[in-house]
Amino acid sequence: MSPAHPGGHLAITKNISVGKVLVLHAWWGLNKTIKNYCDQLAKEGFTVYAPDLYHGKLTVEIETAEIYSNELNLEQARIDLDHAIKLLVDQTSQSDEGISVIGFSLGAYLALDLSNNRPENINKVVVYYGTGPDDYTNARASYLGHFAEFDVFEPQTNVDELETALKKSKRPYTFYQYPDTSHWFCEPDRVDAYKEEAATLAWDRTLKFLRQS
Repeated sequence: MSPAHPGGHLAITKNISVGKVLVLHAWWGLNKTIKNYCDQLAKEGFTVYAPDLYHGKLTVEIETAEIYSNELNLEQARIDLDHAIKLLVDQTSQSDEGISVIGFSLGAYLALDLSNNRPENINKVVVYYGTGPDDYTNARASYLGHFAEFDVFEPQTNVDELETALKKSKRPYTFYQYPDTSHWFCEPDRVDAYKEEAATLAWDRTLKFLRQS
């Protein structure tokens, strides 16, 4: 593991890697849900790493998660993500291969930010119910977004603003809105929000997107 990520989760396929994926956790921290998501991607042939951007802190409470996310220093997170990219690149011999990044909620913002700051590394971005910066001029990635129909944390205006920014920067993107869903609908441990059918559909769409050449 990278020195900056002693608690990160690395999931490696036993066969030849079909791609590298960086997974960025939501404001709960690097919990079992995110680790299981990484393991599922590895079973599909991907080499996957999820850094622990909270450096050991975890919570299931919204109030505490909000505190943790507010305490997260963006510059430090960017440094941590640089270490994560290096670790992921070092896992396979395909050093020139681009990296896909998947972000959940808080991690979605960081994934979008990363595509701007490391355009030479990031070629695909998947966001789950999260938006980000308003300028993607530097980015070279294509984008896939999964959004809830009813989301008090990411209202439709935020999604519209992200779409406008991607259009303005001429980046390819596909957004999906999932009916009768709310924030965290793809996270099984959030029993009040989880929607299995929508989560499965988002997973299938993500795999198809990651596998596209």
